[in-house]
Amino acid sequence: MSVEKRASGILLHISSLPSKYGIGDFGPQAYRFADFLKRARQSYWQILPLNHTNPKTAHSPYNCFSAFAVNPLFISPELLYRRNLLTKSDITDAPALPQANVDYTRVESYKKKLFHIAYERFRDSVESSDFELFRAQNSSWLNDFAAFAALRHHFGGRLWSDWPRRIRDRNEKALKAMTSQLAEDINRQVFLQYIVYQQWFALKKYCNENGIQIIGDIPIYVALDSTDVWSHPQIFKLSRYKKPRYIAGVPPDYFSRTGQLWGNPVYDWQRLKHDGYRWWIDRIRHNLRLFDLVRIDHFRSFVAYWQVPAGHKTALHGKWIQGPKDDFFNELLRHITFAPIIAEDLGYITADVREMIGKFGFPCMKVLQFAFDGDFSSNPHILHNHTENCVVYTGTHDNNTARGWFSKEATSGQKRSLFDYLGHRIPANQIHWALARLAMSSVGKIAVIPMQDVLGLGAEARMNRPALSKGNWKWRLRPKQLTPALTKKLRDLSCLYGRD
Repeated sequence: MSVEKRASGILLHISSLPSKYGIGDFGPQAYRFADFLKRARQSYWQILPLNHTNPKTAHSPYNCFSAFAVNPLFISPELLYRRNLLTKSDITDAPALPQANVDYTRVESYKKKLFHIAYERFRDSVESSDFELFRAQNSSWLNDFAAFAALRHHFGGRLWSDWPRRIRDRNEKALKAMTSQLAEDINRQVFLQYIVYQQWFALKKYCNENGIQIIGDIPIYVALDSTDVWSHPQIFKLSRYKKPRYIAGVPPDYFSRTGQLWGNPVYDWQRLKHDGYRWWIDRIRHNLRLFDLVRIDHFRSFVAYWQVPAGHKTALHGKWIQGPKDDFFNELLRHITFAPIIAEDLGYITADVREMIGKFGFPCMKVLQFAFDGDFSSNPHILHNHTENCVVYTGTHDNNTARGWFSKEATSGQKRSLFDYLGHRIPANQIHWALARLAMSSVGKIAVIPMQDVLGLGAEARMNRPALSKGNWKWRLRPKQLTPALTKKLRDLSCLYGRD
């Protein structure tokens, strides 16, 4: 896939949208943000993974309960009210939740009460045909997910590999008896997915009708504490007791001197190949229903991945293991002829990774915060080395904001290189627009600016710090920040560089 249209967009996760219910959702404010994008002549809205997050991993969207289930925290209470599943009093008694960040514990507690009420009303209604159709059309993943969620609750949130052996190992008779016992909770989980999917597809339809395409995100790995590993243990490198033999991470890099130890189980690519890579192909097909384009995080793992023996405290003593390379993508493209995939190719990238990205024509990523280091003649992130088939960012969700980077991370040499490249010095409070202008002027067909950089916010608005496990994924946009002046400035910049 190569990008044809020259355009631009904004990176803003759903959780960061304004809402009086403590977290962004698929409700009215999401539609207002889409209207803002249209007025500002933006063609793309990039988000992070929508998957069902886990409180034990600080609600990271890259470490979820399922590769297919959507986070029910994104369900809009206002849209439930419009469907007569909540009353006015149900949604006007909301507690005073923070508006500038997400307090996940309080949001979960509040929304679970609303979901219980909505489910009871739905169960007692005659509305069932759409629900049963949804259940049938998504049975390949939904049945396992709903059972997993109900079982996990039943077993007090314990990791599935610590469940009773016959349930852990999915003994057919034992599992049937247990799921029968938990039928009501399973139906509730299906209901929540039915609602969250309906709300998402309505929002996506609105965006598409207004000329906005959604860029989604697929994490390369899934969490150990997930439906996917419980229901497909054979495609992961696990012990006979269903514990990981190896875990995923990366060697020392820009973000950490000891590497990053993610803790996810790694794939058994030989077993996946034997099955025609079915699980992965189903996963990509599913995401291409949810989104118009998908970014695959840590794309280089398809060529080689960093494998660390389970039990190690850092990623230092891992080693590179060969991935499926071309074989997987040849098979994928037999099933999905046109796969609009963006390859996340940041970090340690070898020539064979570049070769594979080029062979299949996937757009890659350029990040301007990385552009002012080293030799300008070879740095792939500096503007004059960009290619058309790429997506240009001022920074990503893993980076500091532009102002935060400039004030807290950029070296004197990087600042000097930036000023030399611009041809003049600029004050720190204008650095975000300088980088945005560079991104927009790039030859790269797509330019994406994080919302925090459009607003010129500092390090306090950073979305994620990869080396830290707490305090992430909390920043939120405030409604009054989307001013007419900001809309005009963004629109003028997009028009100036032919991205409208």
